[in-house]
Amino acid sequence: MPVRKPIGWTSNDIIRLLKKRRRSLKIGHSGTLDPFADGLLLICAGKATKQVPRLLQLEKEYTARFELGIETDTLDITGRIVKTCSLKKLDPEVLRNVIARFQGAIEQVPPRFSALLVNGKRSYELAREGKELELKPRPVTIYRIEVLSVYDQSFDVRIVCSKGTYIRSLARDIAVALDQVGFVRLLTRTRIGSYTLDDAVTLEQALELIRDI
Repeated sequence: MPVRKPIGWTSNDIIRLLKKRRRSLKIGHSGTLDPFADGLLLICAGKATKQVPRLLQLEKEYTARFELGIETDTLDITGRIVKTCSLKKLDPEVLRNVIARFQGAIEQVPPRFSALLVNGKRSYELAREGKELELKPRPVTIYRIEVLSVYDQSFDVRIVCSKGTYIRSLARDIAVALDQVGFVRLLTRTRIGSYTLDDAVTLEQALELIRDI
């Protein structure tokens, strides 16, 4: 079931809400979406939970707004400012040329605030404790990335990428390539494989539908 996750909810919040309606039903999702983001979340219930491993492999599409001049510890709008830089005027042509370098097979270092396991603990738990982390680069694929709009200190992009891609890391790395720092202000997941946000139901509708599964 494609569900539109609102901003401010974790993916697990959605699962817990649905389980309250059907406590005996096995329910899972096919890919975490950060609390600050909204968009498509695929919910699997009952026998359909067997499909989760397959769904996790599907390509994903996002629209995002990357803002320059500031970097936060989480690399998104919810974090604490850790770096700033003087803003340089964004040249749309230069921006497109820089972004083109990130299309294809690349390696990226995941954000410190992520759910990756490091010595048995989640990376975000260690980051909150102030522990030093050295996360290794991981291979991902950016199938397509295009600039949608350019503003004074931010720009909107559409990204189609592989499983395991961190849009927050992409924002950080593109900012560095522009000789600046940056973070993700807005993020919406619009597609997972052939499932689109246009097909998604609201949380209220999902609660009604879960009754009949």
